[in-house]
Amino acid sequence: MTTHTAMPNHKVHEGRNIKRFREMLGIKQDALAFDLNMSQQAVSLLEQKETIDTPLLQKISTLLKIPVEAIQNFDEEQAVNIIANTFNEKSFENAFANNCTFNFNPLDKMVELYERMLQQQREMIDELKKLVERK
Repeated sequence: MTTHTAMPNHKVHEGRNIKRFREMLGIKQDALAFDLNMSQQAVSLLEQKETIDTPLLQKISTLLKIPVEAIQNFDEEQAVNIIANTFNEKSFENAFANNCTFNFNPLDKMVELYERMLQQQREMIDELKKLVERK
């Protein structure tokens, strides 16, 4: 079993987080499966599990080159809420008007990864639209 604990009344889905980070990094399931010495189907099942054994989680985080804590703690809904509630046009205007500096922390890195994932999805949608238009 895993040795970490989630926030009370709040479950983070580690398998889904692995899938999100894997997709953001452009890694296919079969490539991750090869590195983990398991089948693509096993990786697919792994990505459906809410919790993952710590040794396997550590191995995956090493392969993906992301901290274990990112997989254990990243909550897409919470990240979207933080972004929506923290950032707006005025917050950036005020930050630059007051010569504010930004302190980077793990949350900033997670937001950056999430933004990259959204950008990749937009690019993929644009490419699919172009393909559909050509046909």
